This record gives sequence, structure tokens and C-alpha cells, in this order.
Amino acid sequence: MNDQNLDLGSGRKLRFFFLLLVIMAVIFFGSREFYHRTNYVYSEDSRIESDMITISSRVAGWVTAFKAIEGSTVKKNQILLEIDSRESQLRIAELEAQISAINAERDTLAAKRNMIDKKTASLFLSEESKRDAAKITVSTLLPQLKLAKRELERTKSLYKRKVSSRRRLDQSENAHNQINREHKIALAGLKAAESKLAEAGTERTQLAVIDGDLSVLKHRKTELLVQLEKQKLDLNDRIIRSPINGVIDKTFVKSGEYVTPGQRLVLTHNPEKVWVEANIKETQIRLLKLKQLVKIDVDAYPDISFLGKIVSIGNATTSEFVLLPSPNPSGNFTKITQRLPVRIAIKQKGKLLRPGMMVEVNIDIRNP
Repeated sequence: MNDQNLDLGSGRKLRFFFLLLVIMAVIFFGSREFYHRTNYVYSEDSRIESDMITISSRVAGWVTAFKAIEGSTVKKNQILLEIDSRESQLRIAELEAQISAINAERDTLAAKRNMIDKKTASLFLSEESKRDAAKITVSTLLPQLKLAKRELERTKSLYKRKVSSRRRLDQSENAHNQINREHKIALAGLKAAESKLAEAGTERTQLAVIDGDLSVLKHRKTELLVQLEKQKLDLNDRIIRSPINGVIDKTFVKSGEYVTPGQRLVLTHNPEKVWVEANIKETQIRLLKLKQLVKIDVDAYPDISFLGKIVSIGNATTSEFVLLPSPNPSGNFTKITQRLPVRIAIKQKGKLLRPGMMVEVNIDIRNP
């Protein structure tokens, strides 16, 4: 009887002790959960992100050399692959030959212009001097002609009145006729000089024609130079280089394949520039502020803790960025808590963190 009572007493003590342990565990974990919920915002829907750069080609052609290896580290401007450039090089040679031909033609026209300029300039000056001399002769003889004409008329009047002799009249007529003849010869010489001067001026117009040809050549050369620079750009684009210091994540072509403009060739990112993209519930977003500290647990490294800091808070929910929105034509509505993206800068330890890794974040909301 006593043994049974002892067994019952021991059983009650064990149950009491077990119940006490359960109550203490509930209090401990409950208080811990309460403390965490009131001081931290937790999210398990978070990933490591980075600027994933898709390298593509601007030109079409066969891949002649492929030097990108998945997982390898590359430097900025390092050659990743090369595209067949034979046709582009031939086009550059053709354009350079056309430019050389235009330069030669321009030099020939410039020499011709210089020769015509020198030849016609001296001729024009000579004819201009002759024209000026003829003008002076005409202008000198014109007063003499007028004077001889007045003298002849006066002598005729005196002769009619029997005051002057016939001999005097003949002398006046001879003097008038001689000066008149000289004046006409001078006028003819002036017209000839003006005609020669006009002819010399016409020859000078060849310079304007040559200047026009030189202007056309200049514009043609400019057009060819633009085409040449465009072709050099095409040639340069056939050597695909890395735009950043980073690592090769994925390659999409192989040597010998034909690529087209815009086709994906290589996927790369800079491992030094990664961050955490956390999707926080809209009911908790009011608790977040910039520069709040964040404790980050990475699934791949459970024994390593990472620290971060909030650098931006999204202005639209993630549902606004989906490609295919889900309308509600039936009228049935289920309210779902939306999430907003929050970017967290993280202190990288080596190159452990890689884009796409799942992480859990605990944002310390005690900071102001």
C-alpha cells in the first residue's frame, strides 16, 4: 500500500515538473517572439540581387572566336568573343580608296584653278588698263571735237556773210573731220577694249565653276568620311568586350554559330555590387525607414551572419510589375496582403553571395 502511494506521488511530481517546464518554455519563447515582433520586421521572401547584364551583339555574323567561359572572372574591356569582320574590313578599304581618289581629284582641280587664276588675272588687268586708256583718249578727244564743231559752224556763218574766206572754211572743215575721225577711232578702240575685258572676265568665271566642283568634292568627302566612321564602328562592334569587372554567369552561343543583332550572347554581373531585395508586407511598411539596420541570414551559409542597411523603399507593390495582371470579372474578391520591395545594402564577405540566393531578413525598427 505504501509502495503504491509512493508511485503515485512520484508520478504527480513528474507531471508537475513536466508541466512547469512546458509553461516556462512557452513563457520564454512567447516573450522572445513578442520581443521580436515588437522590435523587428521579419521577411523570408528575400533574395540576393545584382545588376545582371545581358551582353548582345549590334551586328550580325559568324562567331569566329569565343573566349567567355562560364564562371570565369573577367576585367572591363576584356574580349569575350569575336564576330567575322572580313566584309567590314573590305568595306573600310573601299571607302578609304574612294576618299583617296577624291583627294587626288581635289588636288588636280586646285592646281588647275591656281593656273587659271594666275593666267586670267594678268590678262584681266592688262585688258582693264587698255580699256581705261581708251576711255581717257575718248574723253580727251570729245572736248576737241566739240570745239572743232563750234569753230566750223562759226566759220560757215562768217563765210556766208562774206567775212571769212573759203580757205579758212576748208581749214575748219579739215580740222573738224580729222578730230571726228580720231574720236571715232578712239570709240572703236574703247569698244574693242571693253569686249576684250569682258572676254577676260568670262575666262575668270571658270574659277567659280571650279570652286563649285571643289565644294561638291568636299561634301562627297564628308559623306564618305561619315560612312567610314560608321564602318569602323561596325568593325569595332564585331569585337565583343566585357562592359564591367565581373564574372560570366551564362553563355548562350558557341564558336561557329551565326548571331543576329540583339541576340543574347553572355550574361554577367559584378560580384562586388550585390544587395538584398526584400518583399515586405504592406501592413509593416510604415515601420520602415531608410538607414535602419538589418540582420541577414543566408540559407547557403547558416553559420555566417551578414549585416545590412535599408537604402530604398519601393513606391509600388510587386503586383503592379507583373506582366499579366489578373482581373476580377466575376466579382468574387479575396483580400490579399500586398508586398512592397525594399532594397538593403549588404556588406559582402569575400564573394560568397550570389544573385538568386534566398535569405531571411530581420529589420531593426527600434532605430528612429
